[in-house]
Amino acid sequence: MYTRRLDLAKLLQKRSYFLFGPRGVGKSTLIDATLPHAKVYDLLDATVFQRLLREPTLIAQETAPGTLIVIDEVQKLPELLDEVQRLITKRKQIFLLTGSSARKLRRGGTNLLAGRAFQANLLPLTSQEIPDFDLLTYLNTTGLPEFYGQQEAHEYLKAYVGTYLQEEIKAESLTRNLSGFIRFLEIVALCNGEEINYTNIASDCGIAARTVEAYFSILNDTLIGFSIPPFLATTKRKAITRAKYFLFDIGVVNSLTKRGHIEFKSELFGRAFEHFIALELRAFLTYQRIDHLLQYWRSTSHFEVDFVIGNQLAIEIKGTDLVSDKHLKGLRALKEEGLIQQYGVVSLDPNDRITGDGIFIWSFKSFLQKLWSQQLIA
Repeated sequence: MYTRRLDLAKLLQKRSYFLFGPRGVGKSTLIDATLPHAKVYDLLDATVFQRLLREPTLIAQETAPGTLIVIDEVQKLPELLDEVQRLITKRKQIFLLTGSSARKLRRGGTNLLAGRAFQANLLPLTSQEIPDFDLLTYLNTTGLPEFYGQQEAHEYLKAYVGTYLQEEIKAESLTRNLSGFIRFLEIVALCNGEEINYTNIASDCGIAARTVEAYFSILNDTLIGFSIPPFLATTKRKAITRAKYFLFDIGVVNSLTKRGHIEFKSELFGRAFEHFIALELRAFLTYQRIDHLLQYWRSTSHFEVDFVIGNQLAIEIKGTDLVSDKHLKGLRALKEEGLIQQYGVVSLDPNDRITGDGIFIWSFKSFLQKLWSQQLIA
């Protein structure tokens, strides 16, 4: 059992929430552990599904006012949301409505409760949720709680990708061309962390560019992937306008790309390390409910900074144990614009320090400690 950073009990004190997250991130486990007194309706249970399909008002009949009600996999029966809204309005009932996809709820005019429920996401494990966190173990296995650190993680992930990711898409009727979508997913994994070029991906997959755009929308709505938009505010150097794209879990990328074992300082390590920091930044902003945009910067003259968080922090990710001037060119180019409050490099360098022109050099452990204790971003 991991102690998760998402505090459901605190969120649900005054307001109902939708809780979304890919299968396997631990939504049900978190609910069981932290909401023991909730009345849970699991729509994956065929009996529960049939009962509520025939008579949605059973929810009101079976629960007293003031009871916290959880409806698990609510996208399986969107019609329930009319009854949920009625109970929120009439009885001030608090609901937690969970699912692995918001797409079905957004389509066909489904009642999304007109702002009566906020949204929270549960993501794969972060470094701060894993006791005795080990970076290489994480990079070589997964952030999915059930499989993290297990020797058989590659076999589990192969099954996860082969059954869940395919069956989820099939079950939700998100695309008719399942084989084309799976090929697209493999290409996206190979391009993980790179700028999105719809035309190139469409060519590699043998499908239309507009279909590629629709497939990316599916990934976003099922929380299988997320984009990092470009930082465009620079004036001295024109910025690239394409977004970068990351899948939600390093282990899933490893499985789709058939990566070998990742070791420090290898080429595979550099890509996986950047992905890991992207996941940490995304999780931090999500769980702290901080409204800063996570972006990256790349100029047309090929200066680049891996991540820009609001106007507060710009960081480069380097898989080296000795950061030198050659690693600071992108940060120094962006620093000339005077737009960001703090600049730094996250690396394997064991000692924190600061350069003469005010760029911080952090070990990844120190950076993560400062990040999650809100010393860097507030």
